[in-house]
Amino acid sequence: MITPLDLTDHTLAERLLQIQHAAYAVEAELIGFDGIPPLQEDLAGLVESTEDWLGRYDGALLVGAVAYELPDDDTVEISRLIVDPAHARRGHGKALLDHLDQLEPRPVSLVSTGSANTPAVNLYKSRGYVETGRTTIAPGTQLTHFQRRRTDPATSAKA
Repeated sequence: MITPLDLTDHTLAERLLQIQHAAYAVEAELIGFDGIPPLQEDLAGLVESTEDWLGRYDGALLVGAVAYELPDDDTVEISRLIVDPAHARRGHGKALLDHLDQLEPRPVSLVSTGSANTPAVNLYKSRGYVETGRTTIAPGTQLTHFQRRRTDPATSAKA
């Protein structure tokens, strides 16, 4: 089940933060950089975020989430995609992205990830994202920026 998340629910926000820290700890190890802002974020920072959130549940347990923003009428920008490492490699990330596509079928979708985060890079590429550039965030560490343009008539009607 995927549903919008209400971060004013303290218990939910604590679980989300736990997943976020665990997921970004895995990415930090993959990319060799532990200065990832969501890895350092505390509960207050998470609750104050302005992003919209969707959560993926396995039964009653929150196992993953996607945070996104809508910077303009044509674009959805994915700011975080997190899956509890104990529940990784089971399609939760893909399901969250699919749900977001249905909920916000905008012509342009943007996302970035650590260049050495091969599982994330492969997920985005498998969904039609193409690399648009890289940013060095620390010596030897880069972010890869991706964009997907949808040409489906139903999604380009807004364009």
